Amino acid sequence: MKTIKSVKATKNIEVGTVKRVGEKEADSEVRGGYWKYVPKSEWKGEKKVEEQPKVEKPVKEKKNAKNSK
Repeated sequence: MKTIKSVKATKNIEVGTVKRVGEKEADSEVRGGYWKYVPKSEWKGEKKVEEQPKVEKPVKEKKNAKNSK
């Protein structure tokens, strides 16, 4: 398995997309000029970012300290 990253955008792939593929597929993709080899750590780092759930903190409304009579 090899890790490759897109360096040019196509209609199906955005620039910076990282994927793991077999050696033969990686070789042909890199020769095409739209992909380059990158360390596996880039794929792992991107994978961890995607897995983390995004939790939005609710905005608390501040109550006025002064009570109106």
